[in-house]
Amino acid sequence: MDGTFDHVMIRVEDLEESLDWYQTHLNYEEKGRWEADTFTNVYLGPEGVHEDGALLELTYNHGDHTYEIGDAWGHIAVRVPEDALQESYDQLMAEGVEDYRDPESCGNRYAFVKDPDGHEIEIVKRDYGEKWSIDHTMIRVEDADEALGYWTRKFEYTEQPSGRWEADSFSNYFMAPEDAAKEAMKLELTYNYDGREYTMGDGWGHLCVRVDDLDEAWDTLMTREAPDYRDPESCDHNYAFTKDQDGHEIELLVRE
Repeated sequence: MDGTFDHVMIRVEDLEESLDWYQTHLNYEEKGRWEADTFTNVYLGPEGVHEDGALLELTYNHGDHTYEIGDAWGHIAVRVPEDALQESYDQLMAEGVEDYRDPESCGNRYAFVKDPDGHEIEIVKRDYGEKWSIDHTMIRVEDADEALGYWTRKFEYTEQPSGRWEADSFSNYFMAPEDAAKEAMKLELTYNYDGREYTMGDGWGHLCVRVDDLDEAWDTLMTREAPDYRDPESCDHNYAFTKDQDGHEIELLVRE
């Protein structure tokens, strides 16, 4: 299977407010939209997003809905040039984004803001990729060995070069297909050593992985004992869903 991340989905309570936030502050543009009877999906990304770069999917369920962020999902990270972290953060502050974790508080290595629904967005320094393009998505896992085994066996992911950070109380592991473009989104697995459990919430939706052939990819995952959650037939052969060992949903999609 291809294995490249296509997008990450989050749920929003006010679509127009969220669109304005991402288009104003991250300079995103609308890449696609799907209007259904009960919900709307909008796909966003920078104008010059790489062909293997991931998009952000905003899902708006029609009517009044409120969501819980939970703590099983951590953040998305977006790129800025190596020498532009402080400048980029200052720009967001000037535009009215709430001050959350500024570069100084993070050792001038990164920074964090939040979107209107409370999803955390890390700002990281990279010498590649379009400004504000998605660098990685972080999820928290309860067992590092099990999580690493899941992504290695099910999706044939590998740890990325310089992609492990082991601290006194936690470890971060960055995973992606072995031959992924550096502009492609990576998955950050965060493992805290204290044995804590996490709440999934419903403010985050899923990760989406591109596949070359939906049925073939699904059969491969079933052979590798991935959870049978929503098979291609149940989704009219448009997509399918499995879950990781902690319950994070993973969509499979053929991207033409």
